[in-house]
Parts: sequence; C-alpha cells; structure tokens
Amino acid sequence: MHIVIMGCGRVGSELAQALEQQGHTVAVVDRDPTAFRRLGSAFGGRRVTGIGFDQGTLREAGIEEAGAFAAVSSGDNSNIIAARVARETFGVDNVAARIYDPRRAEVYQRLGIPTVATVRWTADQMLRRLLPDGAEPLWRDPSGAVQLAEVHASAAWVGHRVSRLQEEAGVRVAFLTRLGEAMLPTSQTVLQEGDLVHVMMRCDEVAGVEAAFAKGPEEAQQR
Repeated sequence: MHIVIMGCGRVGSELAQALEQQGHTVAVVDRDPTAFRRLGSAFGGRRVTGIGFDQGTLREAGIEEAGAFAAVSSGDNSNIIAARVARETFGVDNVAARIYDPRRAEVYQRLGIPTVATVRWTADQMLRRLLPDGAEPLWRDPSGAVQLAEVHASAAWVGHRVSRLQEEAGVRVAFLTRLGEAMLPTSQTVLQEGDLVHVMMRCDEVAGVEAAFAKGPEEAQQR
C-alpha cells in the first residue's frame, strides 16, 4: 500500500521508517527540505517539498494512488485541512490527523477524521489508523488465537443496532469510540456516523469479519 505522510518531524520520520520497514511505499511531505534529513539515507520513499494540503503537492506525493494519509505536522489547523482534502477531494479511506489540543477531538470526529492527541500519541496508535483493518491489533491474547481490533463498518450500518451487526458478523463488539470517547454498547445501541467499532474476534476470522462489516444489512439478509 502507498501511504502519504504530511510532516517530517520526529513523529513523521519515525512513522515513515516504520511503514517502509513493513513493506509499504511511503511519500513524506514537508515545506522545509532540511527536515528530510531525519529520514536517513536508507529511506527509499519520496521526499516532496511543499504545503501538505496543496492539491498539486499531494498529487506529486502520489495521493491519487494512496491507501492511507497521515497529517502529523506541528499545526492543528494544517493537519485537519490536509486530512479533509485527502479524504474529501482524493477519496483516501484511511486518514488520521495528529492534534495538539485534545479539546478539538470531538469537532474533528464529527467531520469523520480520526484524530490522535499528542498527549497520548504513540506510533502504534497511528499505525492502527492507517493500515488495513486487523493489521495492527489493539490487543492479542498470549496464545495468539484472539485479538481486539478496530474494524471499519460500512456506512450502510449507520442507524442499525450494534447487536444486529454482531449477529451478522459472528463477533463481539467490545466497545465503540464516539466523538473521541469510548463507550460500551448495549443491546439497544445504534451505530452513528463516525463511530469507530472495536471488535473481539479470532485471529483466523479477520477476513470474514471485515467482509461482514463491509456489507450493508440488506446484503446480509440475502446471504
């Protein structure tokens, strides 16, 4: 998968190197060309000098082929603008923005942009936002049989009960993240737009769970 990263500070450079080591192609955008020194000589990805929310700059970085976009510059406003351009203009599915002010998280979540606040940022958290569902589990039991992971649910499930989604996928929804806050669903909880769904499942059932979540309820009824 090709991934574009805006910002080549400590966070951006470490993220770029980690993703490249996992076999992804990476492009890093920064307005300061000297910032690319942090990547080191072994980095084989693209280095693009420019403004991270400029469409021309993003195209040069390969945004049209990208499967994920991370905005991790030093400015909240720049990060959220860039993340929205990546998602709304170029249709990138996996988008995440780093923020310094966690009070803005609720606003950004309403815009459909997953955010990671600086005060609790880790490389693992950002990787989970960018990589395909199930690729970076939140937790795995010692035997390696069961894992907790965030799985993307189709927009067709919005307005339907979590209990129905569980039944169709054959899994347990452990919790939801709604507007930046974790919540435990009940039998009456209905999925809302922007909800992040965290699922407990067997490691050998990830592909099937993802497929069930990707289907809408009408498709599930026709199985």
